[in-house]
Amino acid sequence: MFFIFDWDGTLSDSTATIVLAMQRAAEDIGWQRPEAEVVRNIIGLGLPEAIERIYPGINTASSAALRDAYREHYTLIDQADPAQLYPKVLDTLHQLRQQGHILAVATGKSRRGLDRVLKALELETFFHASRCADETASKPDPLMLDQLMAEVAMGPEVSVMIGDTEYDMEMGRRAGMDRIAVSYGAHIRDRLIPYEPALCMDCFSQLLSWKRLANPLEK
Repeated sequence: MFFIFDWDGTLSDSTATIVLAMQRAAEDIGWQRPEAEVVRNIIGLGLPEAIERIYPGINTASSAALRDAYREHYTLIDQADPAQLYPKVLDTLHQLRQQGHILAVATGKSRRGLDRVLKALELETFFHASRCADETASKPDPLMLDQLMAEVAMGPEVSVMIGDTEYDMEMGRRAGMDRIAVSYGAHIRDRLIPYEPALCMDCFSQLLSWKRLANPLEK
């Protein structure tokens, strides 16, 4: 099967870093500090789309300044206290690879940001493919999933999107593939269930017990 993972809030426990970086960035440019829940709500979107959600109607210059400040703060915070993978993530990913499955990342991070964290975790060559928000359309547009499937020559019938937000679930639904939600990320379980995920995991290792692993073509 082809497993496509969101990064922040799904594989990486980076939600608090994102919130703090956005709050500090807003203060830097003299804008009102957003509440933590407001920032959590936009995790998963591309950065320009996320900023527009937080500050509707923000002008181009202010948006660019906020993006630059956010990237700077995120890097500084993450270098001082690197976001770790959630429990059981690395072991589970290794087991999936050993079973012959194809793994990819579909993230709202920038390419520079994803490459930096993969290098820090020594996972630069671990995933078979990846797409970042600055390379394609932002979630929930399914374009990044379509591009990933084309890259590895796998169709939606044997692909699954795993994520922690409504944007991940909606993107997977639009791409015509199964969705698996995680309950521990940015969006609570009650927001994810309406998207009819095949599974909603409280721990990442539950993925190994998903019934379709035994028969990928059985819906």
